Amino acid sequence: MSETKEMLHSGELYCCDDDNLMNEQLLCLEKLYDFNATRPLEQEKRSQLLKEMFAEIGEGCYIEPPFHANWGGRHVHFGKNVYANFNLTLVDDTHIYVGDCTMLAPNVTVATAGHPILPSLREKVFQFNMPVHIGRNCWIGAGALILPGVTIGDNTVIGAGSVVTKDIPANVVAVGNPCRVVREISEHDKEFYYGERRIPEKLLSE
Repeated sequence: MSETKEMLHSGELYCCDDDNLMNEQLLCLEKLYDFNATRPLEQEKRSQLLKEMFAEIGEGCYIEPPFHANWGGRHVHFGKNVYANFNLTLVDDTHIYVGDCTMLAPNVTVATAGHPILPSLREKVFQFNMPVHIGRNCWIGAGALILPGVTIGDNTVIGAGSVVTKDIPANVVAVGNPCRVVREISEHDKEFYYGERRIPEKLLSE
């Protein structure tokens, strides 16, 4: 493993125009291209490609093309039954972890890569990467943006269009730019699913 490749996961600054790194990345993007070129009825082929593309992917996961990822999922770890809608973008220059049963709405972006504020370093294409952790059974709303180094706790809901710049705890609803906790998941949520629309009793007893 090259020194530059080791630095992908170190959090340290590195120069991202390393030829060997870019060549390896292109091979990952070839498989991503194949995934996005599949037809709707080719579900088995999609599943097989995801197993080849991802670092880890559990049973029952589904990603709706088009799917975008810097490394084609090479550094992505999905649990079981993760669902991602159209236009999921994973800037997976380092590791992204998503727990079981989490749902990602359309146009969600999860970014691990950052660039220094100092202009002279950006001219030399330096960057750094920080891992992202999304817990179990989360719902990430449409158009949400999750920034490098963020952890989101289990069962949490991130509102549509939110920009998540800091860690969000488990069992809360958080929204906004920057994303902030607005409330905990409560007893009210055990009775109502939307406004004053009640959850049917038969669903609560299952």
